[in-house]
Order: sequence, then structure tokens, then C-alpha cells
Amino acid sequence: MEKEDLLKQIAEKGYDVGFGAKKHLATYDIICKAPGWISFLSIAIGIIALATEFELNSLSSALLIIFGISALYIEPYRNHKEEYEAVGKKLTGYFHDLKGLCARVEHDASGSLGGYINELKDIDREFQGVAISKQIFISDAYAHYKFFWQMQTSWIEQYRSFSFWRDKIPLSAYVACVLILMSLLAILFEVC
Repeated sequence: MEKEDLLKQIAEKGYDVGFGAKKHLATYDIICKAPGWISFLSIAIGIIALATEFELNSLSSALLIIFGISALYIEPYRNHKEEYEAVGKKLTGYFHDLKGLCARVEHDASGSLGGYINELKDIDREFQGVAISKQIFISDAYAHYKFFWQMQTSWIEQYRSFSFWRDKIPLSAYVACVLILMSLLAILFEVC
């Protein structure tokens, strides 16, 4: 294996591990924060509706109830929130280990890559062993934000480039844009 190939593999695994870390931490954040925000917003909208002449129609009321019930979806995850946090922190450690491994390979002039390859395999095996496959809804979109905006990824981009439209914008953002556009068009046609 050539040095450049190994560096590319390390960078790709760095992306996998870093994004996985942020996905676990995104799930942890959603588990901890979403029920409180859902309760606050539901109560705030209810108080505003009582205190003003603002009336909720049946569709708005149904959407508000569905929004409130969504907190029940989060409840089964709450029993495992410490596990999501611990795994997220552990994976963040592996991410930093991969960053260090990449730097050591870059500066190695000996040409002997066997030890580095084994180290990469060990990190990958540990990553696969601790990662939790069941993540909460919308954790991918939140993890995109946490990974690309909060994490230092420049060392990965040296060997694995990210395109703006393909990698840095989550698929859920495209879906949300389409749904918003369709809603706006429906409102526009209803008004006309």
C-alpha cells in the first residue's frame, strides 16, 4: 500500500468516525433538550391563544397536538441517553486518534506502513464495536451541523474532499425545501 492511499483511508475513516461521534452526540442533545422545548412551545402557543384573540383552527390544533405527542417518541431513548453521550465522547477520542495517526503517517519517512495499517484497523474495529446503530429521528441533519460547523475537519479535506451540495447539505434539507416550496405553492393557489 502506498502512503497516499493509507492517508486517504485514514481520512475516510476520520469522516466516518467523526460523523458517527457527532451523530451520537446529536441524539444525546435531542433526547435531553427536545422534550423541554416541545413542552415550552406548546404551552407558549396555548397561552398566546388564550391571552389574545388568536384562534387556532382545527388543523393548527391538530398540528400542535401532534407536535406535543412527538415528545412520546423521544421517551424510549431517554433511558439510554448516558450511553449515547459516552459513545459520542469515545468516538470523538477515536477521531482525534485518527488525526494523530494521519499526522504521523504524513511525517514518516521510513516507508514502513505496516504498524500504521494495523493501528487504523484497530481503531476501525473499536469504532464498529461501540457505535450504536439506532439513532433518533433528525439526528443526521443535526450531526451534519455539528460535524461541518463545530468540528475541525481540514485534515480530512486534504485527502477526502467534500462537495458543498453532496456532502455538506444533508438530504433532509433538500426534502424540507421541497416540502416548504410545495406548501407555499398550495397556499398561493388557494389564495388565488
